[in-house]
Amino acid sequence: MGMTDVLIVGAGPTGLVLACDLARRGTAVRIVDRSPVPPRTSRAKGPNARSLEILDDLGVAEEVLAAGSAPLPMLKYRDRLPVAETDPWADSAPSPDAPYDRGRLIAQWRLEEILRERLAGYGVRVELGREVTGLAEGPGGRHVDVTFAEGRTERARYVVGCDGAHSSVRKLLGIGFEGTTAEDQVMVCGDVDLADGALDRTRWHQWFDEDGAVMLCPIPGTRTGWWFQAGPERDGRGRPLAPTADGFRRLLARHTALPGPALTRAELLSTYRVNVRMADRFRAGRVFLAGDAAHVHAVAGGLGMNTGIQDAFNLGWKLGLVLAGHAGAELLDTYEEERLPVAARTLDLTSERLRATLAAIRRPGGGLDAAITPDTTGLGVGYRWSSLARGHAEAPKAGDGSPEAPDAEARTARDGERPAPRPGDRAPDAPCADAVTGARTRLHRVFAGPRTTVLGFGPGSAAVLREVAAAYGDAGVRTCRVYAAHEDRATSAPGEAVVDDEGHAAAAYGRGASDGTGTGTGTVVVVRPDHHLGLSAPAADARSVHAYLHRLHGAARSAERFSGIGGRRR
Repeated sequence: MGMTDVLIVGAGPTGLVLACDLARRGTAVRIVDRSPVPPRTSRAKGPNARSLEILDDLGVAEEVLAAGSAPLPMLKYRDRLPVAETDPWADSAPSPDAPYDRGRLIAQWRLEEILRERLAGYGVRVELGREVTGLAEGPGGRHVDVTFAEGRTERARYVVGCDGAHSSVRKLLGIGFEGTTAEDQVMVCGDVDLADGALDRTRWHQWFDEDGAVMLCPIPGTRTGWWFQAGPERDGRGRPLAPTADGFRRLLARHTALPGPALTRAELLSTYRVNVRMADRFRAGRVFLAGDAAHVHAVAGGLGMNTGIQDAFNLGWKLGLVLAGHAGAELLDTYEEERLPVAARTLDLTSERLRATLAAIRRPGGGLDAAITPDTTGLGVGYRWSSLARGHAEAPKAGDGSPEAPDAEARTARDGERPAPRPGDRAPDAPCADAVTGARTRLHRVFAGPRTTVLGFGPGSAAVLREVAAAYGDAGVRTCRVYAAHEDRATSAPGEAVVDDEGHAAAAYGRGASDGTGTGTGTVVVVRPDHHLGLSAPAADARSVHAYLHRLHGAARSAERFSGIGGRRR
């Protein structure tokens, strides 16, 4: 029986992002889905700002941006008349450290199509019509035997259940999915066509009346397609009725100024109830859960698909390093350590945003903009509590109840500067110039691809970068020297080099990081493959850099190159 490295169950956005990330690493990955054809659902309305950064890293952001549209202003009505218009993003703009300040509207089926095409470029195709019915750990716990509905059993080193809220993988593992279902918080949804010209397609239209609501958002890439969401029709006892095309027409006529026949088609009808649930654990041996299989929550804020994409990006690099033989299997323990608290926080955040939205729509002019806060961009999600978030050797680990870590790890703002990011935080972006060609680039472009990046700021970092390149250059680690604009570049460092010609990298990572005075000072920053800071250390502390890279990438090819192992670097 042949063996694959990773079998992914479920080919929605979470499974496809994970498959793309693993495939580009050369991992033997397969992805199966019980559906006989790719689903044509528009469900999730699109990636948020953090997910766009991930899609950019995977090389598909340009396609997603082209296929989608910017978030739309919201036009709110009461008693069929417009009463307010709000653009939740009016005061938002891209910044040097975050080029995506808002998400993108795109039908879920179109996003999945783009990801499937990217995956096919690696020679991997979704195996449709394949339902998993059994999971069993193999002898010695070295693999998983996966049984399919057609009776075949296949073998994988690891299995990841990305198969949604009703996950077969989770149920087969016997993992609890505790939480609540709010039977009274019900919404009917579907994809509809409206008569051409019936509504302005540059707005998200929202009718909120005391006896119900209708919301219509145009689906990008279509001429007459709209996302339809509404409070359900109810029977004489107040129980919600199942959605139907005629029911949608009655709701349209009741709440809007459009006649029912303006709705010419209704498909993919569904009833949504607010579920707030989370798996007891995200791992059982060699099987993991990600996305809705691990957590579901209120729709407010649009974080469902996005949290799953970010689960996948956290897990992919860890599986890749373990399967490549660089990292020990204990690295996989950090997936649940990092993502379970994020999921719990997301459940709380979305429930709170739902409460705020339900309160807002009771007043004329209130609408779905109440659900949108800076938290919903995903850019603030980090892992300061993680065992992978380390200061240099002398510093206590932030987030474990210890005192705040000193200078390099928790440099506070001085003279009006923002605080430097701490280990566990998302690594900021910054526009800069290629040191050789002068071409414009940015740090996230340097980070792109499935590798760990070691940034060196200040002259003192050059020696550490040389040691890293010699010891780990073949093990998935890249180095990049970040020069200050005025800094002498006569002494070249190995790997990539950029010039922080506008000072944005120094501003993002702390002014002390980019000391180009020639005094020998500097800072070394290790950026994980998922764009989170792993370590920030003084350039003189090569020992901490080595210890951290050893955790992720195994023993250095030439450990004695790190002459600081026994103490200070000579």
